[in-house]
Amino acid sequence: MSDMQQYCTFVLDDFLVGVEVGRVQEIIRYQEMTPVPLAHRVVQGLINLRGQIVTALDLRRRLGLRERPAGRHPTNVVVRTTDGAVSFLVDEIGDVVEVDDGSFERPPETLGGIARQLIVGAHKLRDRLLLVLDADRAANLRVDGEEERSG
Repeated sequence: MSDMQQYCTFVLDDFLVGVEVGRVQEIIRYQEMTPVPLAHRVVQGLINLRGQIVTALDLRRRLGLRERPAGRHPTNVVVRTTDGAVSFLVDEIGDVVEVDDGSFERPPETLGGIARQLIVGAHKLRDRLLLVLDADRAANLRVDGEEERSG
């Protein structure tokens, strides 16, 4: 018998992406960020989360998707990674979905670039595909082939 897995879902461009529920610390509305000079282009800035300084990463940029439309503010999904909390900036929050581990499939062949390394698999839902994000990999930035910690 297969086990069930829960994912916190969010939308990026036209994609439904999910992170394991247990990894999500909290979801907060957009807030002003402190810019980080000379930071990787994926680093949108730093946010102060009740005294904890958290790096905010633009997941659209991280996955190589097109830029977010002007004037549209993202939502912060604060995720616990092996190196601490990181905020992923997403377009909108979806639902918590429960899927059977038996429905887990390899990432779609249509995924290219860095997304191929960050999306570990997919689940077919009734009306769309849920892409499963590796939060630890997504929180680590690659510069010139080297992994660089984002926060």
